[in-house]
Amino acid sequence: MFVSLVVATVLMSAVLLASAGAKSLRTRHITEQMSTLGVPQGMMAFLIGAQVAGAAGAVVGLRWGALGIAAAIGLTLYFVGAVLAHLRVGDLKGALPAGVLTVASVVLVVLRAATL
Repeated sequence: MFVSLVVATVLMSAVLLASAGAKSLRTRHITEQMSTLGVPQGMMAFLIGAQVAGAAGAVVGLRWGALGIAAAIGLTLYFVGAVLAHLRVGDLKGALPAGVLTVASVVLVVLRAATL
């Protein structure tokens, strides 16, 4: 089961770092999406930091289980917020990826807890 946790952690961390990178580059797609969601530009640094911290916490959590669980719970909350933000403006297309990442974060919690 630990191998499954490692694979899930690596994949999730790659997705998080790619998303944080796109946010930091302020690509047109990201800028338009954040504007549609009503996210202020000043909040972007927080969102980027949360994603990077979640990725780092998940990876370091492979060694220290409690940190991995805390990071995965934080990611779950982050993505639940993203789903709610998309649903609030009626963006079902954007809510789907956030929903998938919410489920992936819950999987990380379960796998890490099961491998303590």
